[in-house]
This record gives sequence, structure tokens and C-alpha cells, in this order.
Amino acid sequence: MKLSEIKEILPALDNVEFQLENGTFVPEHFHVTEVGQIIKNFIDCGGVIRNEKVVNFQLWNADDYQHRLKPGKLLSIIKLSEEKLGIEDHDIEVEYQDITIGKYDLGFNGKNFILLSKQTACLAKDQCGIPSDTSKVNVSQLNVDNTNSCTPGGGCC
Repeated sequence: MKLSEIKEILPALDNVEFQLENGTFVPEHFHVTEVGQIIKNFIDCGGVIRNEKVVNFQLWNADDYQHRLKPGKLLSIIKLSEEKLGIEDHDIEVEYQDITIGKYDLGFNGKNFILLSKQTACLAKDQCGIPSDTSKVNVSQLNVDNTNSCTPGGGCC
């Protein structure tokens, strides 16, 4: 989700709720402690120099049980960040502390913002010797020849 998308969604909401993909909700007394833009300059394993920019939200679960972040307040934090920091319209990455600090992509299911798990990936697969087209096979669909199958007491193991 891009920053422009969350800015369009927030005015229509009564509450700001974040939920993990497993259905667990971020406690409703969370704080957004940071809104910023992260610029990552790096070189991949194939030697290509890359640049990435993301808008970063940091969620913090405080012991402030009376706190509830309202959509208008989050929108004003975003607008202040754009004004003061020159944040651009990039994808949002959310930092949230579970067991350790996790980084998530952001989605929306029509009611709640969803923290979507991120995955690592090789950006230079053609340089790593990883086959680019591997077929996945469902084991249950394999045609098995049962005449040579191993059975208990059959001596094949």
C-alpha cells in the first residue's frame, strides 16, 4: 500500500486498527511513534547497485490503555511528516514489535489494516545459479507405482 492510499482510506474510518495475517490484532492502545522515509542504497549479489525508498511507520504497544489513535490524528501525523520531511508517495513498511522487531508490508481488508509478512529474495537469481523456472509438484498428485512400494516387514527399509 502506498502512502496516498492510506490517506484516502483514513477519512472513511471510525478507528485505526492493525491486524497481523494470523488474525491477531495490534492492541488498540498502540502508538505510531515514527513516520519517516527510509532510503536504502545497496549492491545485490550480482553486483547491481540498487536504491529503494519506503515510507516507514513504527507501531509501539505502550502501557497507555486510555490511548486510541483516531484516523484524523494519524492523517495529521502523515501530513506533518510530508511537510517537514518531504516524504514522497512510496510503499509503506510497518515496524512492529512481536518477539523481535518485524517489518511488514501494509494491506487493507475493507475494515482493518493488515500487517503482511515480508519475504527475503535474491534480486540477481541469474547470477546465483538458481534455476529461474522450477516447477512445483504436489506430492499427492504423483503417479506412484504401488507394486514396488515399501511395506512394513517387506525388507526395503
